[in-house]
Amino acid sequence: MKKISLSLAALCAAAVLGMPHAASASGVEGKRPVNGVPSMEKFREVSDIVLDKCMACHSRDYDLPFYAKIPGIRQIIEQDYRDGLRAMDLNRELVDAARDRPVSETALAKMEWVILNDTMPPAKFTMVHWGSRLTDNDRETILHWVKSTRAAHYATGTASAERANEPLQPLPAHIAVDEKKAALGEKLFNDKRLSVDDTLACSGCHAYDKAGTDNARFSEGIRGQFGDINAPTVFNAVFNTRQFWDGRAADLQEQAGGPPLNPIEMGSSGWEEIIAKLAADAVLTAEAEAVYADGWTGGNITDAIAEYEKTLITPDSRFDKWLRGDDAAITAEEAEGYRLFKQYRCASCHVGRSVGGQSFEYMDLKADYFADRGEPLNSDKGLMGFTGNEDDLHRFKVPNLRNVELTHPYMHDGTVATLEESVTIMGRYLSGIPVSDNDRRLIVAFLRTLTGEYQGRPLSGTRVER
Repeated sequence: MKKISLSLAALCAAAVLGMPHAASASGVEGKRPVNGVPSMEKFREVSDIVLDKCMACHSRDYDLPFYAKIPGIRQIIEQDYRDGLRAMDLNRELVDAARDRPVSETALAKMEWVILNDTMPPAKFTMVHWGSRLTDNDRETILHWVKSTRAAHYATGTASAERANEPLQPLPAHIAVDEKKAALGEKLFNDKRLSVDDTLACSGCHAYDKAGTDNARFSEGIRGQFGDINAPTVFNAVFNTRQFWDGRAADLQEQAGGPPLNPIEMGSSGWEEIIAKLAADAVLTAEAEAVYADGWTGGNITDAIAEYEKTLITPDSRFDKWLRGDDAAITAEEAEGYRLFKQYRCASCHVGRSVGGQSFEYMDLKADYFADRGEPLNSDKGLMGFTGNEDDLHRFKVPNLRNVELTHPYMHDGTVATLEESVTIMGRYLSGIPVSDNDRRLIVAFLRTLTGEYQGRPLSGTRVER
């Protein structure tokens, strides 16, 4: 029998027909594992609850019962299966992604949200499968696990006691870097010789006076060429789980190696071409050799740029100060906007210190953004463009929202000009919760509190119009 996840409809039918609960076929903690997946100590506290009441609709590789072939039922099962997996694949987010690292901030926030808002399991499921309802003890256990995991792995230690368990955390004032490498990296970040015709530096598309962006829909590369994806800010990129909208770079160093050799962006034919130009600069070469024993190499160039980019953080926003306990740092309306930001599910994906950058999510989760927008772009593939996996079509790295009032235009396609429109789009296509005009106004007011400081001064940039 073909193996796919058992959906909500199948579980409901199983309850009606007296079938055993399908979750017993999956497994964590003493039950038969799916595809040999071992139990995970990292969610031992909640494994039984997740297995019995979540896994069947949010994981792969369940044998469907015989009635799944009945016309009508099959279509319902398959749709429920797709919807459940797109919202959250628990095998991927709790097991696979956490093999060698903590459970992600995004997974914690998603689970916290559905518990606090009592949305899972869905009512149409629990009506016929009453044993699936979460008990008060189940809820308390999951929330305790979220809080303790967040505290163990993601707390910065700078939030006030009452705000330490928020899904958002204060940015640190600085992070440790190799100062000599960073100094060299700053020069290289601003050096146009990394481009084939000496016309464009990294800072050309990631400008200091534009909050690390260029405030353009698509960036202009050498010879007037344009790509088809919006340039994300370089500020606070160090906190991203991966780099680029499609995640094709594992870290800042790998990301730094992309644009210089991209034929549309900076266009150099290879590192040898770049190194030949840099080697002609005796002063800069001496600085490089003082930092790297083997002098100029592509790896050393990108390592230095990455080290410099680690310094591009923007702490001390008004919201950071509020998180640290200064109640007067934001207004009552802005605080209400943050509450609504959480209520509308925004903080299920925009999490952590950088308020995003920790996961890849479907841009068309609740409605077809791409059909409604029109004008197909090659960049619309999202993560699939990197992985080649059709399941990753239209999944994009969640952008970080630090300094978001300065980093317009928005979305991977750069089509959105205002924060108000962005909030509307997120409600329709990602959260599936229409945002009222007043709530949108308050959420935008909160978003404007995320603008921080760089080198002790307010970050430069042009505030997006209301």
